[in-house]
This record gives sequence, C-alpha cells and structure tokens, in this order.
Amino acid sequence: GVRRPAVRPAALALAAPLGLLLAAVAAPADFTRPAGTLQVALLQSNVAQDEKFAAEHMPGALAWVARELLQTEADLVVAPETAVPLLPDQLAEFMPGYWQLLHDRFRERGAALVGVPLGDYERGYTNSVAGLSAAPEYRYDKHHLVPFGEFIPTGFRWFTRMMNIPLGDFNRGSLNQPSFAVGSQRVAPNICYEDLFGEELAQRFRDGATAPTVMANVSNLGWFGDTVALPQHLNISRLRTLELQRPMLRATNTGATAVIDHRGVVTAQLPTHTRGVLQASAQGREGLTPFAWWASRWGLWPLWALGLLPLLWALRPRRPS
Repeated sequence: GVRRPAVRPAALALAAPLGLLLAAVAAPADFTRPAGTLQVALLQSNVAQDEKFAAEHMPGALAWVARELLQTEADLVVAPETAVPLLPDQLAEFMPGYWQLLHDRFRERGAALVGVPLGDYERGYTNSVAGLSAAPEYRYDKHHLVPFGEFIPTGFRWFTRMMNIPLGDFNRGSLNQPSFAVGSQRVAPNICYEDLFGEELAQRFRDGATAPTVMANVSNLGWFGDTVALPQHLNISRLRTLELQRPMLRATNTGATAVIDHRGVVTAQLPTHTRGVLQASAQGREGLTPFAWWASRWGLWPLWALGLLPLLWALRPRRPS
C-alpha cells in the first residue's frame, strides 16, 4: 500500500501554539463585563530600605502613612506592603493609639487595605494586609512565601544558624482566601511577587459568584533600588490582568504604584522613587476568562500536558523500516 508521510515532531510542536493563537484571535475581546467603578487612592511611601526598620526613621514614615490614610477621600485607600512595619503589640508601645485611630476613621466612611505584619509568638507571624472598614477587620495572609526571606526551607536551618542570619519564619496563608468587601466590589489582595503566579491567584475564581471583581497588589521593592525589577513587576501585574480580566491596583513603597485595567493597560501611575498618593478610578469586572475557569480547577496542568505532547510524540517507539 501507499506509505503515509510521518508527522514530524516539529510540526506537532508548532500546532499547539498556533492553535492557541487562532483561538485567541477568534475569541471575544472580553469574557467579562463591567461591575461598577471604584474610586481609589494608592499610597507610595518611598522609604529607603535601610531606613524602613530603623527606629529613628520609623516615626516620620508612620506619621506620613497615618496622615494620608486619615485625610484621603476615596472608596478604597491602599497602603503598601509593611507600610506599618511593626507587629500590633510593638505598634501599641511605639505609637499608642495609632491603629485605633485608623480603625475609627474607616468605621465612619470608606475602606482601607494596609500592609502590616500580624501575629504573635504563640500563634506565629504572617506578612499580611489588614482591611479596615465599618465591618470587622479583614485579614489577608501572604500564601506564596519567599525562601530565606520569609521562611527557612526544610533542612537549611543549619545554614542560617551558621551564617547568623536573623530570618523570620512566617506562617503561610491559605490559597483561597476571601476577598475584602468595598461596597459592591470584592477586592482580592496579593503581596509582592504573589502576582507572578497566575494559577494561584486563579484559585479565588472557582466560584464565579464570589470571585474578585478587583485585584490589589501591595509591594515593597525597596530591596531592588532603581533597577529593572520595578518595571518588570509592573508588567507581571499586567499579565495577570489579561489572564483574569480584572483590574489591578498596585500600592508600592518605591514603585511602580499604578492602576491597570482589565486589558493590561496602565491607566494611571506615579513616578517611581517619589512619595505621593495616586488617586484614580478602577472598573470592577464580573465573569470568568477561560484561564480563570481551568486554572482555578486544574492549575497549569492542561498547559503542561499540551507542552509535553510533542515530546512524547518524539520519544514514541518507532517501527523498524
């Protein structure tokens, strides 16, 4: 009989991305729909990393954060990661009445998300975001911790002891934590480089009825100075807005503080390495993208499987000619 030409692995490898590209072109521009507008104020404190935890510089930085939180009018005010760099009991000793003053202000009107470490010696510590409003205090605990920065990997305590590195060992928050209610909006915080992991953010989208309408990233990139890390992190957030079709609010210490819409467009941004407040609006969104639907159920396994198909084809046993 006539021998059919073999399908080359290279052709198969090209078929998968081309198929995805064609599907993207044919897909509707929006899988989601508008769900109201949020007036936001995003704080950029611009505290140098070598000053952030220094006792002599802390009063000035804390005073600026408090002043902006107290006087800025918006539906939601967002302060960066560790904008308040003290644990609750430390803060009560260092600046008595500070946290209560913030609570009282947001019980009256508006809402705020504030980066702050939480916990105590008995229960452990977390890198967290506290939500202040008329409702009981909201809390988001960082899930994706940084090795050696926020936790010590198993088997490496000997190394940190030998090097005398004073590292914290934070508790890990759960993957699918509830959103923070701000009026009709459901705001989902993430901390620092958690927005690198779209499949983890997608876990909050499993139930469309409770899925976030807005995402908020709080970060402290002061560690990286004036480097490519700042625009890189902004672009990471832009990718997440495209995958999930949700706006991203970014409140950072040194930049890039910005609002990104559901199509990945930066609609407002502060200059990096400046102190200021970015006031803007963000349109909440409802509905699920295909990525949000499958990643919330199966993570990245469908994409891994698709990527492995050409390799499996190339490694298949061949009949002798």
